[in-house]
Amino acid sequence: MSTKTLPERGDTHEQGTAGPQQNTGRRRFAVRGTARGRQARAAWLLAAPFLALFAAFMLLPVVWSLLMGLTDTKSADLRTPLNVSFVGFDNYVRLFEDPQFFTALRNTAVFVLVALPLTLAAGLAAAVALDRGIRRFRAVFRVGFYLPVITSIVAVAVVWKTVLEPRAGLANLVLGWFGIDGPAWLADTRFALPVMIVMAVWRNLGTVMIIMLAGLQSVPQSLMEAAELDGAGPWQRFWRVTFPLLRPALLLTAVTTGIGYLQFFDEPFVMTDGGPLDSTLSATLYAYKQFGNGNYEMASAAGYVIFVLIVALTVLQFRVLRDKD
Repeated sequence: MSTKTLPERGDTHEQGTAGPQQNTGRRRFAVRGTARGRQARAAWLLAAPFLALFAAFMLLPVVWSLLMGLTDTKSADLRTPLNVSFVGFDNYVRLFEDPQFFTALRNTAVFVLVALPLTLAAGLAAAVALDRGIRRFRAVFRVGFYLPVITSIVAVAVVWKTVLEPRAGLANLVLGWFGIDGPAWLADTRFALPVMIVMAVWRNLGTVMIIMLAGLQSVPQSLMEAAELDGAGPWQRFWRVTFPLLRPALLLTAVTTGIGYLQFFDEPFVMTDGGPLDSTLSATLYAYKQFGNGNYEMASAAGYVIFVLIVALTVLQFRVLRDKD
């Protein structure tokens, strides 16, 4: 004899209402899913022009140049790009066996190791002078320091080349007033690269100055007053209080300026074409000349060596200058 368990009084009502509630929840979820799908499709549609341009003019050339560095691609192979041969890392071996490339790397290293600290120091000094030392015509000095940054580098190089002209240049003319026979600045292996370092520092210190000035003005005045009450002198206040707070600004300027200096190209290209005797030949100018000679595989390999150097320098700067906290 079987016994049937009768449902309790509230169970019948719950079973009757559970179905409509579940259906309502499913409808809401479906509506939300449909709305999200429409938003996602609209977002991809709006981003499609940028993605197409990025793929065509950025991603594809990067991938293609990487492949060219692993093949024997020459200018004559442009019509038949699929007929090139894969050579692996032979181009990189040839690159490091080329003494001219080592000369270009040495010149680039000297340029970066000398110009980068000088630019940071000059920009920081100018920022401190504008923040605390110079009281009158401060805006004029800001414009004067920053004006070379926004001026075309080609125009700057042409002006400097004219000023440094051996016979009629302003530099040798001024030296002649003091009885000094000025050298051929850009035709002498002793002076050509130092001249470009000085020009790079003069042109780029304005960027460092603006960023450092913003950092100086963000230092809380209460910290400076507390340090002064504790007996700290001006140098101690700057070194112990101000400078640690400038680490983010210093890191930013060091990274951006270092990346630019590792790729310095316009100055030697316009002023010396890498001469005299390759004393101003940079790594990017070397890659440019290889490309102009039709050695696309060597130019691509040189470009990726420069990329690795940029990454290495950036990682080093982050390790040294990042906030220890």
